[in-house]
Amino acid sequence: MASIDTALAEIKRGVEELIPEAELIEKLKEGRPLRIKLGADPTAPDIHLGHTVILNKLRTFQELGHEVTFLVGDFTGMVGDPTGKNTTRPPLTREDVLRNAETYKEQIFKILDPEKTKIQFNSEWLSELGAEGMIRLASSQTVARMLERDDFKKRYSNGQPIAIHEFMYPLLQGYDSVAMETDVELGGTDQKFNLLMGRELQKSHGQKQQVVLMMPLLVGLDGEKKMSKSAHNYIGICEAPGEMFGKIMSISDDLMWSYYDLLSFRPISEIEQLKEEVAGGRNPRDVKILLAKEIIARFHSEDAANAAEQEFINRFQKGALPDEMPEFSFDAGIAIGNLLKDSGLVNSTSDAMRMIRQGAAKVDGDKIEDTKWVPDAGTFVFQVGKRKFARVTIN
Repeated sequence: MASIDTALAEIKRGVEELIPEAELIEKLKEGRPLRIKLGADPTAPDIHLGHTVILNKLRTFQELGHEVTFLVGDFTGMVGDPTGKNTTRPPLTREDVLRNAETYKEQIFKILDPEKTKIQFNSEWLSELGAEGMIRLASSQTVARMLERDDFKKRYSNGQPIAIHEFMYPLLQGYDSVAMETDVELGGTDQKFNLLMGRELQKSHGQKQQVVLMMPLLVGLDGEKKMSKSAHNYIGICEAPGEMFGKIMSISDDLMWSYYDLLSFRPISEIEQLKEEVAGGRNPRDVKILLAKEIIARFHSEDAANAAEQEFINRFQKGALPDEMPEFSFDAGIAIGNLLKDSGLVNSTSDAMRMIRQGAAKVDGDKIEDTKWVPDAGTFVFQVGKRKFARVTIN
């Protein structure tokens, strides 16, 4: 295993908060493989790069020789995590949970080593608690303690309903750590209350308390909001290589370093060297290309990464059109706003109007000037921004 100083540096890389660091150091000094846990409720099967931030940290623990468990919250998934929710979330069916779990497992092994990853389902012990066990668990905390949690506090203050079973969620997640005798639990900063509950329950059960490691939420392509599908600022790990490459190249030079810290597997010393080279005059675009190729190779292949780079060079440096693009056919009389929306180039007609006014919408390479334009019959290549193209036939 790596030296404690080296291991600690790798573990702390990109971490938002470590509670408490001194206890982690003491655990590392024991010289044994630590039991590391990451839990995830399989509420949605698709993973984007924001989700991989924590998975990357789990991989770090694997490479340092620790015992990694990816815990599928098949039981808690049916309860529903209230984190960040302003309403009670409808619980998933057992069938939904298991179907999503299988898809999730396939995707996480694009990052984690399947030979070194233990997968467990928390129904294994939570289903065995029974009514008596649930009552005992519920009696370990007070309503006042639960209302310290920010999202519960806001909902209570605003007169929004909180279902009784939602109070159980942090307790169930915390009990996972008791059942697994976890040494370190990983999560996002939005999971702090739940993660600390694990420490409380372990203490009350006479166990050594787990260390809590929280990763920041990855900022999306817009450079402002956290990466999410609802904000349309995400990069899915199953997206086409060319699309992934273009999206990564669109992030700002400053945001690039955050992506390196949270997404790259390069050694810290190598990233510092890249920063020095950029400060010394190297074009940040070249360093961004390295990041894009690394990420695409991870989720696709080296060949796909090289092809995506060449496609990017051809399209944006030589002005070439992509080899493949979606094709659509519309009847004559369709207005430009509806055409751009229905061909998937924008999210709404108002978005189309905005892109036209900004000069970001083109037809056959020429800017579209008129927001009320109705195209004549024919076949055209429409483009919005630098990456979105569609071949459209007007009948």
